[in-house]
Parts: sequence; structure tokens; C-alpha cells
Amino acid sequence: MALVDNLEAMLARGQESALLRYGLGSEYVKLGEPGRAIEHLRRAVELDPAYSAAWKALGQALAAAGRGEDAIEAYQQGIRAAEGRGDKQAAKEMGVFLKRLRRAQSE
Repeated sequence: MALVDNLEAMLARGQESALLRYGLGSEYVKLGEPGRAIEHLRRAVELDPAYSAAWKALGQALAAAGRGEDAIEAYQQGIRAAEGRGDKQAAKEMGVFLKRLRRAQSE
């Protein structure tokens, strides 16, 4: 929790960046707080729409919050962002998450 407190303090001091928001969102995912994670990860991709790792984490947080349709949309946007940057590994990972999510929804 100390890391989250430090990151939140940085944000409160006005040091907002996509990386800071991604870090906060990722930590909240680890803490099992997808709602808080979503808030920060959405802001990360607003600040940097090409940030494929933030899109992936946003998809994971949305899925963990039971928001499957929103997670699918985040993964799709993340795949486009990753492909646009030539980040084939991130695009591939999000493609796998996307297939799993779609499969789970159809069951």
C-alpha cells in the first residue's frame, strides 16, 4: 500500500502523466480494486492513446469488474494502438485475452 500512497501523493502534487496513472491503475488491480484501477487506467489512455500496456491493464480491470463488453472494447482499442506502434507482443497478448473473454461470454 505504501507504493499506492506514494503514487497518489505524486498525483496530488500535480505530477500527472500516463505513466503515473498506469502505475496507479496497475497497483489497484493487484490490490483487487478494479473500480479504482479503471479510473486511473482510463485517464492513462486519455493522456496517451497509444499506450498499449495501459489498454491491456484497462481491459483486465474492466473484466475483473464484470464489465465484459467494456473490456472487449478496451482490448480492441489496445490492439489497434499496439499495432500502430509495431508492438506485436502486446497486440498478441490482448488478442488472447479478447478471445478468452468472448469465449466466456458465449458460454
